[in-house]
Amino acid sequence: MAGRIRQSDVEEVKARTNIADIVGEHVSLKSAGVGSLKGLCPFHDERSPSFHVRPQLGYYHCFGCGESGDVYTFLQRMDHVSFTEAVERLAGRIGFELHYEDGGQAVDHGNRARLLAANRAAEQFFIERLGSPEAEAGRRFLGERGFDAEAAKHFGVGFAPKSWDALTKHLTARGFSTEELAAAGLVSQGDRGVYDRFRGRLIWPIRDVTGQTVGFGARKLLDDDQGPKYLNTPETAIYHKAQVLYGLDLAKRDIAKTHRVVLVEGYTDVMACHLAGVTTAIATSGTSFGVEHIKVLRRVLGDDSSLGEVVFTFDGDAAGQQAAMRAFAEEQRFAAQTFVAVAPDGLDPCDLRLARGDAAVRAIVEAKTPMFEFVIRHTLSRYDLETVEGRVAALRAAAPIVAEIRDPSLRPGYTRELARMLGMELGEVTRAVRSATGRPGTSGERGASRAAPPTAGAPEQPATDAPPRPYSITELPNDPSTRLERDALQAMIQSPEAVGPDLLRQAVDCRFGNASLAVVRDGIASVLASDDQMLRVDRIIDEVPAPFAGIVRQLAVAPVPQRTDDELSAYATGIVGSLIDRELLRQKSELLGRLQRTDRTDTATFTMLQRALVELETERRSLRGD
Repeated sequence: MAGRIRQSDVEEVKARTNIADIVGEHVSLKSAGVGSLKGLCPFHDERSPSFHVRPQLGYYHCFGCGESGDVYTFLQRMDHVSFTEAVERLAGRIGFELHYEDGGQAVDHGNRARLLAANRAAEQFFIERLGSPEAEAGRRFLGERGFDAEAAKHFGVGFAPKSWDALTKHLTARGFSTEELAAAGLVSQGDRGVYDRFRGRLIWPIRDVTGQTVGFGARKLLDDDQGPKYLNTPETAIYHKAQVLYGLDLAKRDIAKTHRVVLVEGYTDVMACHLAGVTTAIATSGTSFGVEHIKVLRRVLGDDSSLGEVVFTFDGDAAGQQAAMRAFAEEQRFAAQTFVAVAPDGLDPCDLRLARGDAAVRAIVEAKTPMFEFVIRHTLSRYDLETVEGRVAALRAAAPIVAEIRDPSLRPGYTRELARMLGMELGEVTRAVRSATGRPGTSGERGASRAAPPTAGAPEQPATDAPPRPYSITELPNDPSTRLERDALQAMIQSPEAVGPDLLRQAVDCRFGNASLAVVRDGIASVLASDDQMLRVDRIIDEVPAPFAGIVRQLAVAPVPQRTDDELSAYATGIVGSLIDRELLRQKSELLGRLQRTDRTDTATFTMLQRALVELETERRSLRGD
């Protein structure tokens, strides 16, 4: 077994890695001021962004849930890997050769890295077999749906030969054990031993948001295949179908850029949409769209306002209608506006592209219907509106839907639209909607949090009366004195070069009124007093007691007022200067008190105090630039 990675290598890999690049593969980040980025936290479900990243310092912190750390911590939390695996993964990313204390190489059996490697090798095997004579059925399937060889290559489509163990032999010959292949979901165990899970099928690689292949989707091609139409990788350590969205690795940049995502039903629909120019299309993989998918998608979408769009496309058949209603059940979890796009003749995007071309696919997305309108019409279609009884029953069913609309400015319009659809008096429909608003599960309760999202950067309040978390800057008193101490420490940690060594040394000698911030000040003072006076965040964290590490990380990533680089430098020196000026003013007040209490006959003491006052005032003027 390999030994411990050399600490110098650990630091070098971290120094060469931009944490924003790693976090940005999971979270849509936006500017939050000079040197600061923010986005929706990947560790908890939130509506307003409270997750901040400081690339220059290499740290992140969420002011909502308290999660914080460096790039290694982020990978450990996101991908459930060990510290060593996180370092090895980043080293591989930048092509850095790691050294171990015993001189050995990393041994990697059965863990995430091995499973990913097995999937990469399997993907390449499937791609190569698509060009073989036995894959004619697969190529014909693609061709009949309008996909040529270039399209297949772009999406990594391959073919699994109709063989008992062709893939197994191929991968074991490359050093993978059957245990690893089973753990990756590539093989199954039967009475005759281990055999390939995918045989005689067209294969799509399923990738996570970073582009790593975590599983596969396989489509039946042959009549004698007794398996299901689509067969997916089973749940594994790296493949969780409730969290994976097919095509997200290809679509994420355009989703973040346009704040729009189009959800389709299958692999070929994603392909058709992308080739038609709808490059924000994604699909679920072997399961219905659920809560975990929404969490992943909202982070990529940057879903913290009502400006975004989520467009669901469904087949026009009964199953498609049911899928739309299931999607509506989760609609409240989005801050973005939700829509439904269904082709007039009920064709899915793949068939629509074949029948009418790329423009038709783009057109159905643009001709989308608001989700609420679609659901209302679907609900009314179940009733006979030609009878009084049918209209009354339809009103009772549809009124709660209108009451669910989170935007109060939209609710009256939908109320009028519902009255028009039913052919009923507006007043009667309005009363029904108002009555439904107060029922459990409607916008009077469940939608309340949507109507008033928390302020950016503020923690979401727990439902219980739990005591506040200790050592969080969001829980500090909001008086001017504490704010000054907090902002000065923030400037010292984030911009030590701008503050300069002289002001730093003066600042750590200042008295603090807040006990938690005083501990951080002492940590900074300890670092400055050491041989290595580099004021790095990790050095400060090492100096303060463990419970105070969180507040150091928070101060390291908390946004400063939006400023240019030059203005940021002036701000940093100004705020730290204000802290020192406050201390000098306190000292001046103490000297004046002593001067008043001194007997004038004590000439030496009186003169000393007067001289000290003059020196203090000179120092204050110099500090202010007078």
